[in-house]
Amino acid sequence: MKKQRTKAGKQEMLSEYDFRGGIRGKYAKRFSQGSNVIVLDRDVAEVFTDSESVNQALRALSGIFKQQRRKAS
Repeated sequence: MKKQRTKAGKQEMLSEYDFRGGIRGKYAKRFSQGSNVIVLDRDVAEVFTDSESVNQALRALSGIFKQQRRKAS
């Protein structure tokens, strides 16, 4: 089935998707309590392709910051 497009070129929702019985925000509270979402710029996301690689890099960087603070004290 071809995707339908509006005059502005945006894709329309396909007719087989039916969200009439859905509940808006059903998991929003649980999600906000247990996560911290950070959006990476495109060039950064090309290098860090998953959360583990981002966490490893930030841990290494935080270790460098700690060493610099100790030297400055």
